[in-house]
Formats: sequence, structure tokens, C-alpha cells
Amino acid sequence: MTPAMIDEALREAAVRVLDACRLHGLKVATAESCTGGLVAAALTEIAGSSDVVDRGFVTYSNAAKEAMLGVPAATLERHGAVSRETADAMAAGALAMSNADITVAITGIAGPGGGSVEKPVGLVHFAAAARDGRRIHREKRYGDIGRGPVRMHAVAEALAMLELLATGARI
Repeated sequence: MTPAMIDEALREAAVRVLDACRLHGLKVATAESCTGGLVAAALTEIAGSSDVVDRGFVTYSNAAKEAMLGVPAATLERHGAVSRETADAMAAGALAMSNADITVAITGIAGPGGGSVEKPVGLVHFAAAARDGRRIHREKRYGDIGRGPVRMHAVAEALAMLELLATGARI
């Protein structure tokens, strides 16, 4: 990731997440597929983030989702990698496989190929989970706006979800 990819808005969002986590004594883990580690990169771009960021999982393949996060093969077979169920399992797996208090998971189709009528390019599923049981799911359909823009929108959404959990919002 080049520094230019972290624009000022993403940088400010990452700072808000880190500040909220510090205030509440929380650690963060990410579980990323279509963003390929960009959320973790946005957080760790900020100096001193090591007191908050526990780890990031880049689970681009289904095999990685299974091996690293414990996503059940049956979930992937039944619902596909880009689904609410897989995003939820990724977020839960990131909690289980880390020392984090809050996690965010992203799985989607950034394009330019790989889409279908049911799951078009630009479809992204997000899940965020907290050890206290709070869960968030969001589905976004950004459209075929280009691979980079889909990924950057996804990073912004993931950071917003982490901020919600970090501030103690009741979902």
C-alpha cells in the first residue's frame, strides 16, 4: 500500500478508531478478503497503533478462511465466500483466533471480473463483532465503479463499524 492510498478521510477514521479503542482499553483484529489487508494498513499507518492493533488476517482464498478463521466449509459451500454468513463467520473467527476485543470482517467482489447476477461486482459484506456479544452486519452494493474505489469504500465502511463498536454503541 502506498501512502497515497490512505487519504485524509481514511486517516482521520483510523485515528478515531484507535482513540476510541485506547479510551475503552480495546484491542482490534481485522479479517479481510477483498480489501487484502487495507483496513489493517490504514490502522497501522498511524504511529503508535501497536497498542491497539492485535493482528490482521488476510484470507483471500476459501482455504485461508477455513484454516485461519475457522469458517466452516459448509458455510462457504452453501452461501459462498461473498455472503453475510461468511462475513459473520470471519468476524467470529477473528475474535476466536486473536486477543482482540473487537473485529471487523470484509468479503466482496471488487472487480473488474468475478461478479454474477446474484452477486455483482461491487457487492461487499461486512461483519463486526465484539467479545461482549454485539454484532453488526452490513451489505453494500457499490456497483462496478472500479476495483480501487470499491476497496477504498470498503475500508471506510469497516473503519466506521469498528468505531461504532469501540465507542460502545448498542447495536
